[in-house]
Amino acid sequence: MLMPKRVKYRKQQRGRMSGMANRGVDVEAGEFGLQALEPAWITARQIEAARRVIVREMKRRGKVWCRIFPDKPVTAKPAETRMGKGKGSVDHWVAVVKPGRIMFEVAGVPEDVARVALSQASYKLPIPTQVVERSEI
Repeated sequence: MLMPKRVKYRKQQRGRMSGMANRGVDVEAGEFGLQALEPAWITARQIEAARRVIVREMKRRGKVWCRIFPDKPVTAKPAETRMGKGKGSVDHWVAVVKPGRIMFEVAGVPEDVARVALSQASYKLPIPTQVVERSEI
């Protein structure tokens, strides 16, 4: 499971996800990318599930890049615990994704294989996505 090796602060506040992504919005390394259309927290489990689907669909040909990393800790208090007594312990890690962000990239496979692999991966994610092509500038 993806998670940071170490962090400066153990717990974080929730923050806001308003607005469009202004970084990571272009397909940089690969030929096709999976772009987020809504804001969301993507958990480390969801990222790993999507990555596995892509690798399996491509039959281990080509190359896959994961452009998001879960570096935000999400805390949870144990079940049947009374309110108060401070913030809960870290439960899992999430990546904050805004609309427009490229989450996965693939290269080295035919277009139809890449599109199928990325669309299969989108079923593992909690937000609507679209497959985008690299735009040559």
